[in-house]
Amino acid sequence: MRERSIFGFDILLMAATATLLVVGVLFIYSSGVTSDGISFSSEWIRQLVWVGLGIVLLIVTATFDYGRLRDVALYMWLGLLALLILTFAVGERVNGARSWIGIGELGVQPSEFMKIATILMLAQYLERKGRAIEEPGTFVVAFGIVLIPMALILVQPDLGTALVYVPIFLVMSFCAGARPSYLLFILFVGALTVVFTVLPAWETIIHGERVPFVAVLTDARLTVYVCAAAILIAGLGLAGVFLLKRSWFRWFIYGGAIFVASVIASVAGRRVLKDYQLMRLIVFLDPNVDPRGAGWNIIQSVTAVGSGGIAGKGWLQGTQSHLQYLPQQSTDFIFSIIAEEWGFLGAAIVFLCFAIILGRGLVIAAKAKDRFGSFIAVGVIGVVFFHVAVNVGMAIGIMPITGIPLMFLSYGGSSLWTAMIGIGLLISIHNHRYR
Repeated sequence: MRERSIFGFDILLMAATATLLVVGVLFIYSSGVTSDGISFSSEWIRQLVWVGLGIVLLIVTATFDYGRLRDVALYMWLGLLALLILTFAVGERVNGARSWIGIGELGVQPSEFMKIATILMLAQYLERKGRAIEEPGTFVVAFGIVLIPMALILVQPDLGTALVYVPIFLVMSFCAGARPSYLLFILFVGALTVVFTVLPAWETIIHGERVPFVAVLTDARLTVYVCAAAILIAGLGLAGVFLLKRSWFRWFIYGGAIFVASVIASVAGRRVLKDYQLMRLIVFLDPNVDPRGAGWNIIQSVTAVGSGGIAGKGWLQGTQSHLQYLPQQSTDFIFSIIAEEWGFLGAAIVFLCFAIILGRGLVIAAKAKDRFGSFIAVGVIGVVFFHVAVNVGMAIGIMPITGIPLMFLSYGGSSLWTAMIGIGLLISIHNHRYR
């Protein structure tokens, strides 16, 4: 993309961000209007206040030299870790998760700001280690930087926010030069963990018949036996590598480690996740198993998106939202309202704005003056991309409902401020690329 700026601010990046902010306020207002045209919610007013404060955060971050954050990244990360622990102890429970800290209606969600702190901490570590990321020990420490806050968020429990930390680690580690086999290990373990976590509930609720393999995940003694066998196979592979000098024996180690890690993580997942969170994963496979309960959100969202057609029904003319069929419609399902009232064309405008942000982010990462700036930029665009992919996927029924907001558009101050700080970091990296 051709670079244009005014007063040091990237015009394309700012225009796309401003457009999304305006669209967000418009449809947060729409979500609070009844079918009779009566406004019953003041969320859009609070969103305007948060947008104003977010713009201030963006400007301050953009005019600050991001390089100075290198020395304080560790303190920011540790400070927000302490806030996460405090939140778990005394935070307010909202939508089933103890993730907010504050007084009354005034509060923040530390897990949102932890995304920025984790990006900065990981960028600082990866820059300092250089090519050492190819070594297993360095890779494990880098993953630990992400895993610790992710675990604290998961026990709140806030599955959606916790999942955001996975793409942060993957994209930043990939750009740092981590071995593909290491990254694939994380992906395989993550995917199998989700499958193994859901299988017992799937067997009972959807399949309705006993599946022998599922007993490996539910019978503690059988789980231990199977994991012990997998460890033994991995041990034989290790012996084959050192004694027989055959590199292909590494695949036994690799496969055994993936299986054992996935089984253990799934057991932990079933203990941490609440029943309603597991049910969200089940209704993703078949919303009709509970059409008036857990499956209601997906069914109504898909109906709203599909009814919008090409040009939509018109702003404030939607039916699913104004009849209050869509739950959490100003946050999780804001895209459903946009698609219903502005149709495919409105959705295309939203996608174009996000494409500009992601495209400019990639250009800024490529032209950054140092690896620290490049890593920060790819971390920010990784977060934005994941939020868009999962939230829109939720709205159209191709992703399970995890409660991830649509950045810049969904109602909420903490998520919006995190996104604005991210854009400010991109602009700062761009402005200091030659200095």
